[in-house]
Amino acid sequence: MASHHSEPLDPAADADAPSDNNPELPCPPYHIVTKPGQLPVEFLEPSAAQKLVIGFDCEGVDLCRNGALCIMQLAFPDAVYLVDAIEGGKELIQACKPRLESDHITKVIHDCKRDSEALYFQFGIKLHNVMDTQIAYSLIQEQEQEGKKKTSDDYNYISFVSLLADKRFCGILYPEKEEVRTLLRQDPNFWAIRPLSDMMVRAATDDVRFLLNIYEKMMEKLSKVSLWRLAVRSELYCRCFCLNDNQFADWSPLPPVPDDIEAAVYVPEADILSVLDVPPGKMGRVIGRKGSTIMAVKESCNVEIHIGGAKGPPDRVFIIGPVKEVRKAEAIFRGRMLEF
Repeated sequence: MASHHSEPLDPAADADAPSDNNPELPCPPYHIVTKPGQLPVEFLEPSAAQKLVIGFDCEGVDLCRNGALCIMQLAFPDAVYLVDAIEGGKELIQACKPRLESDHITKVIHDCKRDSEALYFQFGIKLHNVMDTQIAYSLIQEQEQEGKKKTSDDYNYISFVSLLADKRFCGILYPEKEEVRTLLRQDPNFWAIRPLSDMMVRAATDDVRFLLNIYEKMMEKLSKVSLWRLAVRSELYCRCFCLNDNQFADWSPLPPVPDDIEAAVYVPEADILSVLDVPPGKMGRVIGRKGSTIMAVKESCNVEIHIGGAKGPPDRVFIIGPVKEVRKAEAIFRGRMLEF
């Protein structure tokens, strides 16, 4: 029988485990979930009257459309729930589908693209109502650097480890993350091993337990316009690698411009997601030497550019940004693909 824990993790139990580096954020109790009934009632029965915000992440074997999802982490203010997809099977993850697609539960996650891809292709779940901290960070940077010339660093995506280290949001070091990466390189099936080791539980818990605190601090800094842009771009991140034949017609509509934004405030053009097909043998020209073409397009068009890489899809470029800037980026890439 799968275990169902409620006791706090003991940092001394495993010298290799991530320690609690922030005394204000004690390590919460955790529960290993193998049946839907072990999940909190407020998660199972979301409502407009009792909206919920949770930290969210997924772990898997080379997580993507084909890489198996093994654990789904849900962080609540009082505990972390580790939803075990190996022990609980597809039925357990399917039971979470209405909640992961719900308007009434905000899912706080750092870079949701691959998590959303795995949920969509493996379980038919269209992840919705996400607050992506990677996007939020970039929007806060934009606000604080308004009027200043952007540097090449401004076009890079912040890692979760770097976000945790930023004193504005959390201010802790997380060197143990690299230890987990080393274990994954040694054994790509690390997250599929059962029973879950103390190290696995701690690593999975640490990936979500700070997210609600980060969320609160970020929400205080974001303007109304930035909050709208965050909502739109987070939805586009969810769709990014989830290609389908109906142009996402069966996904929730993108958030409209809120009515409470003052008329005098400048509201930028809404972001879109464009998927550009790349002919065989042309991806190198699209990327450029050490990513030089992609970086140049980011800087000149002010768009986000993502490629599938080794996990795929290998023959497409994903561009997110305002319509005019996206069309400009598409034209540059098409020109590169026509070069001999």
